[in-house]
Amino acid sequence: MIRVYGIKNCDSVKKALSFFKKNDLAYELYDFKTQELPCQKIDEWLQKVSMKELFNSRSTTYRNLKLKELNLDEAGQKEWLCKENLLIKRPVVEFNGEVIVGFNEENYKRSFL
Repeated sequence: MIRVYGIKNCDSVKKALSFFKKNDLAYELYDFKTQELPCQKIDEWLQKVSMKELFNSRSTTYRNLKLKELNLDEAGQKEWLCKENLLIKRPVVEFNGEVIVGFNEENYKRSFL
């Protein structure tokens, strides 16, 4: 089963879900707006992807929290990801033990088709 983490109204998440629907792939959406993500899950992801891939320093949440001014190291970034799930780059997709961050149609074709 493909597990998609993100928020329903995010354009990248919409593209990913559309890709899965179009290719008749079953998925489950874990919505950050309605479900809090445990920090343990972030730890699991960081064993498979880099902090740079996972931490969204271009998001509105990042700007609103003025995190650039804090000049966070990776430990600080992880702490913020645990507190504020909207700082996670979306979508995060789990499939067959792999973690894919963001939407890229070519990567999805290679991974899922």
